[in-house]
Amino acid sequence: MRDGIGDAWRDLLLGSACVGCGRPGRLLCAACAAGLPGCGRLAWPTPTPRGLAPPYAGGEYDGVLKALVNAHKEHAAFALARPLGLVLARVVATLAAGRPVCLVPVPSRPRVVRGRGHDPLLRTTRRAATELRRTGGTASVVRLLSSARVVRDQATLGAEARAANLAGSMRCSPGAAARLLSRHPGHLVVVVDDVLTTGSTAREAQRALEAAGLDVSGVATVAATRRRIEADTRGSLPVCVDDD
Repeated sequence: MRDGIGDAWRDLLLGSACVGCGRPGRLLCAACAAGLPGCGRLAWPTPTPRGLAPPYAGGEYDGVLKALVNAHKEHAAFALARPLGLVLARVVATLAAGRPVCLVPVPSRPRVVRGRGHDPLLRTTRRAATELRRTGGTASVVRLLSSARVVRDQATLGAEARAANLAGSMRCSPGAAARLLSRHPGHLVVVVDDVLTTGSTAREAQRALEAAGLDVSGVATVAATRRRIEADTRGSLPVCVDDD
């Protein structure tokens, strides 16, 4: 009852409501927060880009996860970086299985960052690293990737068109890669993005890092576009495949 009164007061004062269920008060209510994914799972896109490192996601890009990503990204709801970072940290923990990690966020286009006034993926990644360290892990955020050229908007592009559009669009300095290996020996290198769709963006990030001499152990995302979940016959985590 006391929480309900507090939420109503915050709504009156700030005009906020839960992005998941619309309950007045907090941007993410306690019930929706409690329903966030507790671990990561394999989320292979279909078709899978050739050579893609194992991609993990917290869940489907739908419902509360979709609302969190979009409100944080498009409406500068900075408070949502904390729950998004928590989900991402759980995904990374599943992938890393206790090993130290270097998280490499996919670079946002400078024009897009200027338009939004913030870099949502970088903020989420930093929150994830903080959460991993808080729970006893070893994690750092390393901004190794940058844009090598301008790409088209990908909203209407299919898998093949996205791959062609992104080919060669990212770069990583060999010197920066060498410094990472020197400063963080034995750390897993993990590509980080908010949403996995076709896997083309993650694969291009992986390509750029590998071209600079790094081994990429996996891809970690908050969510993956909707797939049908089937049991992996190898006995590991569930694998996501297309509905079609």
